[in-house]
Amino acid sequence: MVKKMKKHLRTMVQVGFTAVTNGYLMGFARGSIYKGPMKKVCLPGLNCYSCPGALGSCPVGAFQAVVTSRNLNFSYYVVGFLILFGAFLGRFVCGWLCPFGLVQDLLHKIPFPRKLKKLPGDRYLKWLKYAILVGFVIVLPLTVLDVVGQGQPWYCKYICPSGTLLGGIPLIAANPMLRSALSWLFAWKVGILVVLLLLSVVVYRPFCRYVCPLGAVYGLFNPIALYRYRVDETACTHCGACQKACPMDIPVEKTPNSPECIRCGACRSACPHGAIQLKNGGRKKCS
Repeated sequence: MVKKMKKHLRTMVQVGFTAVTNGYLMGFARGSIYKGPMKKVCLPGLNCYSCPGALGSCPVGAFQAVVTSRNLNFSYYVVGFLILFGAFLGRFVCGWLCPFGLVQDLLHKIPFPRKLKKLPGDRYLKWLKYAILVGFVIVLPLTVLDVVGQGQPWYCKYICPSGTLLGGIPLIAANPMLRSALSWLFAWKVGILVVLLLLSVVVYRPFCRYVCPLGAVYGLFNPIALYRYRVDETACTHCGACQKACPMDIPVEKTPNSPECIRCGACRSACPHGAIQLKNGGRKKCS
């Protein structure tokens, strides 16, 4: 029983964290969003502000809400929040605490004749999330302004599939007036969402690999975060079991702290020699 629970620990944490941070059930019933004091608090994953159940805010959305204002204030709180979580956990947040990551994980469990480790052109596509971070999260909101000097939340408005799934669709389903006001933009975002959801069945976490700007930020901290891996060269036999088990197809023995690693722990569980350790010395014992 304990072994079975340990095997599903990450999924249980994901489900629990998603339920707690999106626990405003009246929002789903009324088709409204929570606007209480907790909404000023950032959550580490993609918890869309517009989700009817969300009790906090997404750091990407919160950042854009500040930088698109006419005053062009720098979002010290959000940037500090990202630095704090990045410095401690890196992309552990992506693997354990992001609701949209959970959605992709569950979809990937659906049987399919042939699963792919990665998409063709992966070596180039993985840079797309950094381009989106720089272009759609920072540069465009700061430089493309309306007549009163206010920008737009480009990433949230034109790309974010998490906001579409967890925020846009539930609100539109519960509000006839919103449905009557739908435009091409909603169809565009639903199209992005559908493509990513379908790809999630075949490829593990395509959104996290290629699109997510939040994952791009946290990934930069992986090599220096307090929670990071190291490979014990005296124990490693270079058998390749770690990379074979890694759903992100990372050569763990060479780059245990790759920016692509979401800290799912599959490599540590698969290593027959306990060679993959936490930096603080936590070693998996051989059974």
